Amino acid sequence: MPVYVGGAIAVALLVGSFLNGNIVLLILGIGALAVAYYNFPLTETGRPRLGANQYGIFVEGLGIIQWRAIDHLDLTEIAVRVLTLHELQIALKQPLSKALIADWRRLPWYRMLMRLPWKMTHNNVIRITLDPFDRAPDEVHRTLLRMWRHYRS
Repeated sequence: MPVYVGGAIAVALLVGSFLNGNIVLLILGIGALAVAYYNFPLTETGRPRLGANQYGIFVEGLGIIQWRAIDHLDLTEIAVRVLTLHELQIALKQPLSKALIADWRRLPWYRMLMRLPWKMTHNNVIRITLDPFDRAPDEVHRTLLRMWRHYRS
């Protein structure tokens, strides 16, 4: 939704700016276009964002985290006003550079300013917001937890 609404607002503001010659509308239109560009990965359906196999957990824009490097997987609920956001927290036993089997943090230039599905905290925990995904957060957590228990040995 932020992509479509932001894009529509950007088009309206940019057209209004060119018709009226108003610099304020131009700046607001560029800002709305930047919001739509930042959130564009939310509309992509053909690309995997999160996955797992026998080697580890795949996270888009990060790489593959090996199962042995994971200390624990937690599902955290964060209450924000009237919303409840669900976040998968992957605590690592070792630094991220050693935990990754495949490091895909280098992105193409056109994707560098787009939204990534993960954030890294100071205490070696990777946080992934699960609400944009098409599966229920507890189902994603249960599946990853089951796979982690099976493959970590």
